[in-house]
Order: sequence, then C-alpha cells, then structure tokens
Amino acid sequence: MKNYPLLSILGISLLVFLLWQLPYFGFIQYPLLLLGTWFHEMGHGLTAILVGGKFIYLEIYENGGGVAYSNVSTSYLPFSIARSITAAGGLLGPAISGAILIASARNKISSKIALWSLIIIMVLSLCLWIHELLALVILSVFAALLFFIAILRVRNLEAFTLLFLGTQCVLSSYLQIGYLFTKQFERDGKIQYSDTQMIAAYLPGTYWMWAICILLISMYLLYKSYRYYLRK
Repeated sequence: MKNYPLLSILGISLLVFLLWQLPYFGFIQYPLLLLGTWFHEMGHGLTAILVGGKFIYLEIYENGGGVAYSNVSTSYLPFSIARSITAAGGLLGPAISGAILIASARNKISSKIALWSLIIIMVLSLCLWIHELLALVILSVFAALLFFIAILRVRNLEAFTLLFLGTQCVLSSYLQIGYLFTKQFERDGKIQYSDTQMIAAYLPGTYWMWAICILLISMYLLYKSYRYYLRK
C-alpha cells in the first residue's frame, strides 16, 4: 500500500466494482448494502444535529432500504433550508465520509484517527439510534471487525480497510442512482418522496437537477480524495 499507492487505488476500485457486478459475491454484497444504508441514514441524522435539530432514530430494512427520523423544527436555520440540507445530508453523507476515509489512509496517524472515529460512531449509533435486530447484528459485526483491525496495528491492513470502505461509500452514490432520479416511491402502501424531491420541494430546481448535482459532487469528492492520497 505504502510503496504502490496508485496500484492500491486501482486494485481496490476494481475490487469494489467486481464485488457489485458479479453474482458470486451475494454474501458480501448484502452486508455492504446494509452498511451503505447505515452511512446514508446516519448522514441524514447527523446533518439534522448539525443544523440544530434532533436525530431521533433510524431503521434499516431487510431489502436494503432505510429511513432516519429527525426533527429540524428547533434548527437555527429557516425550516426550509434545514429540511433541504438534512435531505441532502443522506445523499452526500456517504460520499463525504468515503472521501475522508480515503484521504486519511495516506499516513499512519490519520489512519488510526479515522478508524477509531468510525468505530466510535458505529458504537454510538448502536446505543442511541438503532433499535432493530437486523441492523444491530450487522453493525455490531462491522464494529467488531474494525476494532479487531485497529488493535492489530498492521499499517497495510488499516490502509486497505479505509481505502476499501471509502471507495465503497463514495461509489454507493452510483449504486443508488435509480433512487437519485426518482421523484416518489411506495412504502407500506404509502407514497413517499425521495430525498432529491424533498430538496426540490424546499429549494429552486427539480429533483433530477439535484440528482445530477449530487452525482457531480460525489465524483469530485472521489477525485480529490484519490488525488490527496496519491500526492507525494
């Protein structure tokens, strides 16, 4: 990893791509899908906290979907702005988190900080915001694996883990591209608006325009994080 950073990036990107394209890796795809949902819903919830609102709890469903319940009526921002930012937080949360993880893999100290920070956030979410058994089990397994990797203190393993998770997070924006360009959908017999439509409901523009913006921002974050990691 340390001596061949470009090969590491290319290899991990290819690995992530193959994991999602080949049908033989369903046993890996499913937990990664739920992890991506966790990053997405945590993006909503933590953004709500950042704008002065409340993060109540999140749900992750067996089909890979999820929802984060929050309240931004106490926000220090106008309600429309707070609501749209919270909606965008779930879409950009994985890309921002992924970019931070990729960039942090560049040196030993930042790798340890990022790895332990991710573990702490996972544990907090398990204690405060997750109530369902499936999500509790899957996130507990991920937290335990990351803890094991952290205490091993193997530099290449830490870097690989951060690069893999970071790339997986950023590319999850493209795995949910159908959702990005969806105005509304049905859940439990009720019509629900997508996150991009929620943004469009409170800000100028259409849902597909905001979907394009989210994709472009995600691509830019991936490019900048890779460039930072490869910088001598």
